[in-house]
Amino acid sequence: MASPSTVAATLSCSSSSWLHGFAGPTNEISKFPDKRIPMLVLAQKKAKKTRKIILKEDVIDLGKRGQLVDVKAGYYRNFLLPTGKAQIVTPGLFKEMQMEEERIEAEKKRVKEEAQQLALIFETVGAFKVKRKGGKGRQIFGTVTAQDLVDIIKAQIQRDVDKRIVSLPEIRETGEYIAELKLHPEVTAQLRLNVYAN
Repeated sequence: MASPSTVAATLSCSSSSWLHGFAGPTNEISKFPDKRIPMLVLAQKKAKKTRKIILKEDVIDLGKRGQLVDVKAGYYRNFLLPTGKAQIVTPGLFKEMQMEEERIEAEKKRVKEEAQQLALIFETVGAFKVKRKGGKGRQIFGTVTAQDLVDIIKAQIQRDVDKRIVSLPEIRETGEYIAELKLHPEVTAQLRLNVYAN
């Protein structure tokens, strides 16, 4: 077992070699009159306090489903993650999200083109003939409804159309009218109706 004096000598030697690493040899330390040793302090970066996430469902005041947002780490950890409303973005998930967006955009484009083709068909067909029981003068009994127009379209060109997209003026007399079909948010078809009495 080592004596206490050898342990003290070893400590003083190792502590002086520790000081050499910061301030050089011990005789340079004596150059400072008040015997202070200059210390090197390294600053560390602050921890990242935001997280980049993808929303799995709509969150009020944050964003819609599938949107990429930055949120504070605590908000994600304490609210969004336990409720299952968000997921942290990983490269694989980000790539998958982009592919899904591209697929949705392609589907929207296809639906719009289909609606434009249908609008072209409606406008080239000509006037749809609507027969109603005639009254006094040019008046007809009842009116022509959206459901009547849907039935006529089905009979004449074999196309199914939802009656909710049909916009008709009020038709109570014989004559020619223009109806509008809202086939897509950006595509509206106009078709002519020829109402006559039998």
